[in-house]
Amino acid sequence: MKKVEVVAAVIEHHGKILAVRRGVSKLPYISEKWEFPGGKMEAGETEEQTIVREIKEELHMDILPKEKLLTVEHTYPDFHLTMHTYLCEAETNTPTLTEHTAYKWLLLAELDELDWAGADVPIVSALENR
Repeated sequence: MKKVEVVAAVIEHHGKILAVRRGVSKLPYISEKWEFPGGKMEAGETEEQTIVREIKEELHMDILPKEKLLTVEHTYPDFHLTMHTYLCEAETNTPTLTEHTAYKWLLLAELDELDWAGADVPIVSALENR
């Protein structure tokens, strides 16, 4: 089975958390699901460098990683995902969507209202239990 390692950002701004929605996919388990933004590490990058670069590329936002929240191990039908998740701060709350179809800034209590990708569900639980 294919293995993928990524870094994701839980971006906070003025007490709210950023969620982004994936577009339509032929894979029903990720099609139009909500997730925390991020991406794959490049050779020689640290996890923190990866998340800063990915958020700049995907959302045109500058973030500051604050602390590692958790690492999620999740198996989808066709690959295994290892996702390192960081709590981050953003100076602005206006992402520019380049890969996603929508975004929402949510209070912690509102996170359960979204249809999250499977790998992101443990992150929501970790945030609610902090």
